[in-house]
Amino acid sequence: MKYLIGILSAIGIVAILLFCPFKTTTEVEYLRIHIRANSNSTIDQNVKYEVKDAIVEALIPILSEITTFEEAKEVVAENFTFIEKVADGVLKENGFTYSSNAKLANEYFPTRTYENVTLEEGYYDALILELGSGEGNNWWCIVFPAFCFTKTENSDNIVYISKIWEIINSVI
Repeated sequence: MKYLIGILSAIGIVAILLFCPFKTTTEVEYLRIHIRANSNSTIDQNVKYEVKDAIVEALIPILSEITTFEEAKEVVAENFTFIEKVADGVLKENGFTYSSNAKLANEYFPTRTYENVTLEEGYYDALILELGSGEGNNWWCIVFPAFCFTKTENSDNIVYISKIWEIINSVI
C-alpha cells in the first residue's frame, strides 16, 4: 500500500511539472526592487525602511495578480509617479526636504537568498528608487515574482503576493 501511494505521489509530481504552464525556478525572470537611502546617516537609513514599508504596502495590490515578467515591468513603469508620491509622502512626513526618483534599470546584484530561492550574482532588471542623492546603503527584494519582506527587523516574516510564486514554491 505504501509503495502504491509513493508511486501515485511521484506520478502526481511529474504530471504537475510536465503540464503546469510556468517556468522552472531556474528559468524565472526576476524583477527586483532596490531602494537607495540618501546617505548612511542613521536618520536617512531609518527613513529608508519607512519608505520601504510604505512602498511594499502600496505595491501589493498593484502587483498581486501579475503573471509575467514583461507585465510586471510595464505596470511598475506606469506607476513611477505613484511610487514616488508614496515615497515622497513618507519623506515629507518625517521632515525631509529631498524627494525620490523611480526608474527601471538593469543593474548588478550580488548573490542573495530569499527563503529557499537563491539569486546568483549578476545583472537584473530592477525598480530603482533613489531617496535624495541615493548614495547611502540600500535595501532590495523581488518585485516579480512578487514577494517582499514586510518587517525590517525580521527577515523571516515574508508575505507572498503572487500566485505564480505560490505555485513555484509548492513544487520545490
